[in-house]
Amino acid sequence: MANRKPIVLRAARPTFEEGLVFARYLDEAAEGFIRLMLGSRSEEIVARAFVCPQNDYSFENVTFAEVDQEIVGMASGFTGRAMQDFSDEPLNRAAGFPALRMRATRIAFAPILRILKSVPDEDFYLLSLAVQQKFRGQGIASALMDSLEERAVEEGSERMSLHVSAKNEGAIRLYRRRGMSVVSSWPTLSFVSPVFVHMSRSVCLETQDRFG
Repeated sequence: MANRKPIVLRAARPTFEEGLVFARYLDEAAEGFIRLMLGSRSEEIVARAFVCPQNDYSFENVTFAEVDQEIVGMASGFTGRAMQDFSDEPLNRAAGFPALRMRATRIAFAPILRILKSVPDEDFYLLSLAVQQKFRGQGIASALMDSLEERAVEEGSERMSLHVSAKNEGAIRLYRRRGMSVVSSWPTLSFVSPVFVHMSRSVCLETQDRFG
């Protein structure tokens, strides 16, 4: 078996070009929801918000994985405390006219978005994680998770949490292997299949020792 090429993790840079890469991975991880919300210009809109600080899609929250200087994966996360200071203005400004579509989508999906935005201050929230398909199974997702766990420790977070599609069995398996468990699902109606699940784990002493 040929030796695998080394994986390099690095912080994202505030450039429009890297924002476009981030936008593609973000929409893939969100199973098309970003494009549904923002329309055909979604990648451009997210990329313009990406270069701005203090918003959900800011470069400040993003780590890229590279192989041979090619971006092959992405993880984005932030603390609940940081999220309190986030603004929708960069995204709204970038959206321009499609902001009307965005507002309509937000109204339609208001119950989901309220849950996704309800991150306790003490949590470190994993917004998005994605790896290019041909590079999956090479430990890249685990390396990105390690980087997020390290950030959670540095920020003094008590828990790591995330939301993931209930149908994304591969991602759920990965997160379970990382010690996360399902704590709730939405919708909660017994006769309706879950759309997404909320998973969480403590940032335990073992994790702190590993990165401390």
